[in-house]
Order: sequence, then structure tokens, then C-alpha cells
Amino acid sequence: MEQKSVNEDLTAKARIRDAALAEFARHGVKGTTVRGVAEAAGVSAGLVQHHFGTKEGLREACDSYALETVRRVKREAFESGMGDPGFMATAVAAGLPIQRYLARALVDGSPAAARLFDDAVAFSEQLLGGGAPGMAEPSTEDLHAYAAVMTAMNFGQMVLHEHLSRALGVDTLSTDGYRKVALAMLDINDDRLMSPELVAHARAALRGLPHAGADVR
Repeated sequence: MEQKSVNEDLTAKARIRDAALAEFARHGVKGTTVRGVAEAAGVSAGLVQHHFGTKEGLREACDSYALETVRRVKREAFESGMGDPGFMATAVAAGLPIQRYLARALVDGSPAAARLFDDAVAFSEQLLGGGAPGMAEPSTEDLHAYAAVMTAMNFGQMVLHEHLSRALGVDTLSTDGYRKVALAMLDINDDRLMSPELVAHARAALRGLPHAGADVR
């Protein structure tokens, strides 16, 4: 029997992973099967098991790949890519399948989704605290809360993509939809919607809220 080369083996493994991303995004964890992933990738179920073992092993590989892709794109965007149309086109092409995967994973309620969210918060906190190129220093006393809320806002766009797509009249998990959402997010991040005075009053009111269990009269 002819022996496969290492490169062919690695290519098959990547093809299986990409097929699994799409299958998990479409059917969720419960609805996805190793056989279904194998059919989508054009390989045997035995080859899927050879590379990833079980469905859970396949899911963990997809989680790791999704998280690392998000981290890599963010790093490259902050370093120099945000102003490069070529980079943006490549990043969008790589990122949209990941976003579809994350949109489903985040509503599955699995420990894997919780790890993805926690890792994304930690990475955002690291970027914000490390003074990433092009990023202004956040004006916050609680960097962890800042990073967590920002991550939830970003992930929320993925989870609510069906509603957002309907409101905007374009699939937000497509290139045209991504462009529309990203431009809106840039406007939101660039604008100051509240006056300094209103922010100061709101901060004072929030800090004056009683703690849980306090006697409120």
C-alpha cells in the first residue's frame, strides 16, 4: 500500500478541522457526528479518528484553532494590518468561518465555550494592559471588567447575528455584512456619546448604589 507523505497527512488534518468547524456551526455539538465530518471533508471516519480520536477531541481542536486564529488576527491588526486592505481581506476570509463556529459554540452552554470566553477576556486584558500599538490606554479603574464587557459585546454580535443581519438587511457573517458591522463599531469606538459631566454623575450614582444585602429604605 502506498505510504502518504507528511504534507498530505497535514493537509487532510486541516481539511477535517475546517469541515468540523462548519459542521459544528451548522448542527451544534449534539447534532454533529464523526461520520458527518468525514463526509464533509471527503475522508473516511477512520482518518478523522486517527487525527482527533473522538468527537470531543475534534471539538477541542476546533476550539484551540478558533482561539488562536482570533488572537493572531488581533495581534496582526494592532501591529500594522488594520490600515492594509490586503490584510483585511485575508483576515475576513479566515475569520468568518471562525465567527460562525463561535456563534454556535457560545450558545451551546458547554465548558468548552466557557473556556473560549474566559481565554478571550484574558487575551483582551493582556492587549489593553500592554499598550498595543494604535490603542489608547483605557480610562478605567477595573481593567478586567473593561476587557470582559468588551469581549461580551464582540461575542454578542456573533451570537445575535441572525437578529443583527435582519436589522441591517445583510448577513453579518459575510464579507459585506462584516464590513458594515466593523465600520459601525469603529464609529462607536471613536465617538463619545456621553458628555464628561454626565459620565461623572453616572459614575457617582453607580458608586453610591448599596451593596447586596444592604438595608435600602
